[in-house]
Amino acid sequence: MDHYEELKNICEGRITAAPAELCCYAADGSQIKGKPDYVVFPKTTDEVSQVLAYANKHLIPVTTRGAGTGLAGGAVPVRGGILLDMSQMNQILSIDINDIQVTVEPGLVADKLNETLKPYGFFFPPDPGSAATCTIGGQISSNASGMRCVKYGTTKNYVLDLEVVLADGTVIHTGTNCLKSSIGYDLSRLYVGSEGTLGVITKAVLKISPLPKFRKLIMISFPSPENAGLSVSRVFAAGVVPSACEILDKTSVSILTKLDPDVIFPRDGDVVLFEVDGSSKNAVDESAELLASACEEISSSILITDDPVKMKEIWDARRLLGAAVSKLDPTKTRIYVGEDLGVPIQKLPQMIAKVYEITNEIGITPMIYGHVGDGTVHVGLFIDVLDKDEWKKLDIAADRLHLAAIELGGTISSEHGIGAARGMYMEKQCGSAFGVMKAIKKTLDPNGILNPGKLGLS
Repeated sequence: MDHYEELKNICEGRITAAPAELCCYAADGSQIKGKPDYVVFPKTTDEVSQVLAYANKHLIPVTTRGAGTGLAGGAVPVRGGILLDMSQMNQILSIDINDIQVTVEPGLVADKLNETLKPYGFFFPPDPGSAATCTIGGQISSNASGMRCVKYGTTKNYVLDLEVVLADGTVIHTGTNCLKSSIGYDLSRLYVGSEGTLGVITKAVLKISPLPKFRKLIMISFPSPENAGLSVSRVFAAGVVPSACEILDKTSVSILTKLDPDVIFPRDGDVVLFEVDGSSKNAVDESAELLASACEEISSSILITDDPVKMKEIWDARRLLGAAVSKLDPTKTRIYVGEDLGVPIQKLPQMIAKVYEITNEIGITPMIYGHVGDGTVHVGLFIDVLDKDEWKKLDIAADRLHLAAIELGGTISSEHGIGAARGMYMEKQCGSAFGVMKAIKKTLDPNGILNPGKLGLS
């Protein structure tokens, strides 16, 4: 049977099997590789439904892709088959300020949504570093968060309803347009973070929030990374919930200062960037002072500013960090493995110390940054990609880092997802609950066509 012609008819010619174009879909931001046999560009829920029904009938694997910014291989078609490129389903379908919600298609770029909401005085809070390019569907599928998750939460906190196409082509809705609902199993939460293994999201109803009127940034340097990690629990103990809380270790700071020698960062230690926001200037000022006071005893220097130019410069520099690592050593490349650890906040100093212990023993260069306000520790590991021995060191370091996070009561993935990169740790991480996940997968996708090879499920 000519699958190409059948799929071409379903999507009115929006398909490609050209080898050069297929290569463009063979990777995401990770080291995972896998080339599809066809790339299909649906424009409607009905087209997605027909494609899945056809694929299910003929046992063809289906992988869904937004912008391909993922760091765990979640959108990589490791078993070939059909790749659904959702970029043409990219509309804002409605904005309802009275009910503080929007309805969007999955291919909508995250920053585009916030640009549209800004004149209304609202925003969609989840703020991943890739917000300028990642899609809403990708955010939902990986439960993305970002720099302001400590106060505003992750994507799952904003999903009210999803339109989802199941493996056999059936279309369901997982929730309601109400701000709260108690109607049995929370199917919306089931699909958030499922990475395309249980269905394809074609619409989303999302809660939005008012933009804060006042913001203040507090940049604090510390004499050791352990002190930097300790600062987070001190801030919470002082009764302050910052809107953002980002750590940058000495290596991270040195990268940014090499990129731009004039950037406003202290040169004398590990740095934590805190931000407080709110609707009252007095409340924001008070929070900033309380926060600074809580860290004063263990810090080296403190900068407090509400200058929008300075704040933008600092946050822009933070966003560039992942792309600027070549400034550390042009002969080495940052590889995204073991990079998304999470631990309880009180265990942050221990996790940070463990990162340095493991990498020093193995002889590999790390940098630490991330959203420590919710316990996230991003670890950047650098190697010469032409050196096979360094690849071996990398794999050993990543394995030990993942196991260390689990041993500290943490997680192997705080926000980047499991994809094809971390599936081998799922049983150890989840215990007997992993069997429940497998049972759900088998029930909703009995033929195993939806994003096979992901989450350790197949």
